[in-house]
Amino acid sequence: MHKAFLIFIFIAVTSFANEPISPIPLKNDVNIDKAKLGKELFFDTILSKDNSTACVSCHDVFSGGADKKIVSTGFANKKGNIQSPTVFNAKYNFKQFWNGRADNLLEQADGPMKNPVEHNMDAATIEKRMNTSLHYMKKFKDIYGSSHITYPLVLEAIVEFENALTTPNAKFDKFLRNEIQLSKEELEGYVIFKQYGCVTCHNGINIGGNSFQKIGTFLEYKSTNNYPDRSEITKNPMHKNVFKVPTLRNIALTAPYFHDGSAKTLKQALKSMSQHNLGMELTEKETELLILFLDTLTGEKPKILDEK
Repeated sequence: MHKAFLIFIFIAVTSFANEPISPIPLKNDVNIDKAKLGKELFFDTILSKDNSTACVSCHDVFSGGADKKIVSTGFANKKGNIQSPTVFNAKYNFKQFWNGRADNLLEQADGPMKNPVEHNMDAATIEKRMNTSLHYMKKFKDIYGSSHITYPLVLEAIVEFENALTTPNAKFDKFLRNEIQLSKEELEGYVIFKQYGCVTCHNGINIGGNSFQKIGTFLEYKSTNNYPDRSEITKNPMHKNVFKVPTLRNIALTAPYFHDGSAKTLKQALKSMSQHNLGMELTEKETELLILFLDTLTGEKPKILDEK
């Protein structure tokens, strides 16, 4: 790449005011007591009908917040119908679930509880279990001042934990705040990311999670399974294969990729997306540079995970 062009691009991408991507805020206001209670519930199989499944079963918060399996396993070893996305930084998504059927984290937390292939529970059973646990009765009394644990309070605590699952201070965030510089190769990867239009869909705080897009705009994306896409919500056949754009934050930690888990590596994911949504073939060098840039999007482990 021509030196003068690189200098121009460097000036352009280091101008924070013009950036399509924003760093994760360093300050994250959460109620720490509620969040720690929610953390305990997130890890507890008491919230599943057969005591086999916890929220963490599908969202490994110690490895990117997603599931390394193509689809997760829940109640009675039943398998889900779509890849479990990361719960990290989910508070910054404009909708929840791949097809956006939940408007917020509270609605999202309610979904798996009642899903027959996930927790397979209902509000009454959850309340009964909570109110026969001396441990949880004391916890909720201390934090909420309530002698009776209700299902909405259970969800509220879980959501407060999820609100605490932010991953600030990625190398790229520090670059955006002019605290450090990217390497020449990382910067070139970011230039390619912008030049080729990846940033059109992957932008904002979560570098995604803020729009719906069709997978397969240039080359049809064929699948043997019927995944719950946006058309399931809108009943519009034009929304077939339309999904919420996934976040790219911590992307190096959240394989496999896509709603169907079909891409096992970032290299495979980039090759597929360049063909299906950019209508082009990336060179090996371009792929390597993009991966180096994507590696800069890995942030710090959420502090709540170290809280006792």
